[in-house]
Amino acid sequence: MTALAGSSADAFWATSLRRWNAVCWVLFAVMAVGLVAIDRPGGSKYAALALLGAMVLCYAVLDRFPANPVVRPHGYLSVLVVVLGGLAYLRGNYAALFMVTLPHYWMFGRTPRASMVFLGLATVATLAGNVLRQDGWTVEFFTEVLVSTLIVVAVGVLIGLWAHSVVAQSAERARLISELEQAQAELSQAHQRQGAADERERMAREIHDTLAQGFASIIVLAEAARAGLDSEPARSAQQLRSIESTARENLAEARELVGSPRRPGQAAAGPVARTLRRVLDRFAEDTGLTVDADLADLECDQQTRIALLRCTQESLANVRKHARASTVGVVLARQPYGVELEITDDGAGFVVEESAGFGLDGMRKRLAELGGRLTVTSSVGDGTRVQALIPLGVQA
Repeated sequence: MTALAGSSADAFWATSLRRWNAVCWVLFAVMAVGLVAIDRPGGSKYAALALLGAMVLCYAVLDRFPANPVVRPHGYLSVLVVVLGGLAYLRGNYAALFMVTLPHYWMFGRTPRASMVFLGLATVATLAGNVLRQDGWTVEFFTEVLVSTLIVVAVGVLIGLWAHSVVAQSAERARLISELEQAQAELSQAHQRQGAADERERMAREIHDTLAQGFASIIVLAEAARAGLDSEPARSAQQLRSIESTARENLAEARELVGSPRRPGQAAAGPVARTLRRVLDRFAEDTGLTVDADLADLECDQQTRIALLRCTQESLANVRKHARASTVGVVLARQPYGVELEITDDGAGFVVEESAGFGLDGMRKRLAELGGRLTVTSSVGDGTRVQALIPLGVQA
């Protein structure tokens, strides 16, 4: 029913009571034909036709144009009350119309209180019309009209209240479902934002641990090679070769970051000691520092190998850039509680609490993802000790 659009309750009535609408139109047509074809001419006939026509017109306008400013739902119900009372007074054959239009009080009343008020007015109007038509209170009125009318009204009230309860529960469920869908959408968006933030952080860490360290190494080697071009050409040539090798490695890392299906920064296959030895030899060659390494030949999963490699690269990069050390010590060992990597230097040291670099924070997060921890011990003028611990049994 178009007159009922606009709310969940209206939608319920429009769907479940559409057949009542068809019954109403059929009844209106039958009553009009009966008044015209059967009844004898007279004032009461034309008055009944006028009442029926007014009600049908109001109902048609409200049905076809629900937003019209003239005939509103409560206005139609008021007309319906007058029509029922008038037909009860003029004809006495109002019972079918009264029963068929019972749902209208609940459809157009909007609230249970308004619906029951209009239904009560219609009941009083029909009973009053009967009393006036029969010239007073008769036994027939009490035994037939009053009892049957009250039974019909009582059934209509019970059905209407039940329907409103169903509508209210449906509206509440619809509201809860809508809130749940909104919460799920917000949660999905939050997960997407968190996933994007995590991916950005991971990429930033990978870039810092690979490309940024490589570029820093290239800068240091380029400065050293330029300074020794005249005095140490052989060493400068070696540093230029290191620059070329580092640039090639950075190019390979960049291609991994943008195009490889495997995880960027993934370490080459093989024992972790061999991987770390290659990094340490390269560091010693580039910097000329003494590197003392004690690396246990142990096997570990891929993620543990990557974490150990990145911690070593970051620590050596810090030694190169900040420590001004002469000796670096690296120990890799398997302990009862896990795999332990310790990197020490005899450099300038620093105040750990005042360090705000990305590198140490990145190492801590990388180890934390594997259930490990990073311990940094240092003081000004007394070197630095970096200890990385990853528990046993960590899977890639």
